[in-house]
Amino acid sequence: MIIAISIFVVISFVSKAVSPQNSDKSAWILIDNFEREQLNNRLNEKKHEHWYKKDTRNDTSPFIENPQVTELQKEISNTVLLKKPAAEGVLGNRKALTFRPLPNAVSVGEISTFYLRIKVEYFPNNHVFGLSNLDAQGIAQHDYNALESSIRITDKYESNGFKNDGTIMVKTDNGYSNIQNYENKRSAKPAQENTWYEIWFVVNNALKKQGGQHYDVYLKGGEFTQQTLVYKNAAFRMKREMPLIYFMMNCNTGPAKQPYGNGGLYYDDLYMAKGTLLTSPLLPIEKP
Repeated sequence: MIIAISIFVVISFVSKAVSPQNSDKSAWILIDNFEREQLNNRLNEKKHEHWYKKDTRNDTSPFIENPQVTELQKEISNTVLLKKPAAEGVLGNRKALTFRPLPNAVSVGEISTFYLRIKVEYFPNNHVFGLSNLDAQGIAQHDYNALESSIRITDKYESNGFKNDGTIMVKTDNGYSNIQNYENKRSAKPAQENTWYEIWFVVNNALKKQGGQHYDVYLKGGEFTQQTLVYKNAAFRMKREMPLIYFMMNCNTGPAKQPYGNGGLYYDDLYMAKGTLLTSPLLPIEKP
């Protein structure tokens, strides 16, 4: 199935402060800014202009077909995408996937930068997004393991009893790690609800033996008033050493007996560029 969408805004973070310039806009390639009336629930005939929406582990009871909430919403003069695993009070949608092809693949050996803005609707929640080197069928089949570079936001309990606090996280070879405030030598603070963050993540898709299969994350928003490096050398999840071809989002209500919460995540202004590019692809944005 393919989808319909709504509208919203962005975030930025950096620990060693970087001063992004509003230049080099021509180098940025738009993935989606959601400035359309709807995201169609059918295949768009035009290549690279469609999103897929799939609930691949729908354990809702009573059963609800297509329970995930993925819709466009209007924010002042801007349109954003709101994604939730299900409406509030609905439990059991364990894999709520939304994904679309990238306008250009990131070939093996290449470095590319991705930019987007995100905003937490509210906690509790459980969200992850990032890049995949699998096709649409492979993403639907492998869900979390379809991801390579990924960014996670959740305050859920882990299976070992540890409770996350809502700090933005990255993938490492040992699980997940909070992003860091390197200047103050501590973990970053939890993400704030209803606050836009701009995120730049720079992916190195070289072979592992050539020092690739990792990514760096820069952020602006919340405690980071300037663009800041918040994580160096986060790890690709699977390290398949294949071209990165999809952007994907996943969220999860959790099991009915121990729900994670259905708080949403807003997305806006998805862009990509070749190489390392830490400028902004946007004009100054009016804050709501």
